[in-house]
Amino acid sequence: MSGNAQFVSGMLKFTFGLVPIIAGLDKFTNILVDWTIYSSPGLIDLLPFDANTFMGIVGVIEIAAGILVLVKPAIGALVVSSWLVLIALTLIISGQYLDVAVRDVVMAIGAFSLAKLSKNAV
Repeated sequence: MSGNAQFVSGMLKFTFGLVPIIAGLDKFTNILVDWTIYSSPGLIDLLPFDANTFMGIVGVIEIAAGILVLVKPAIGALVVSSWLVLIALTLIISGQYLDVAVRDVVMAIGAFSLAKLSKNAV
């Protein structure tokens, strides 16, 4: 891998590793935002627990995904990319926060690009 590709891969690795960890931790503190506002009411109605508990579960998944990106970027980046697509689809189906859905699709493409770069590096 060329020097530029290594640099880009490293930047993406730390971005898609650290951001999910920070967002996951924030699911427990709501310092950045009250994450429950992004919960689809229809989805929450189907769950046997409240939106805060759901966000806690989401937070644990995001922390694990971020750690996976840092340890095994080729696999972790695919997990993060898939997770972001699922979030975007959920938002699109709910018809709310479509700007966030678009942003998440763009980030999913970035995470997928990291996975491809990392796969080529192995």
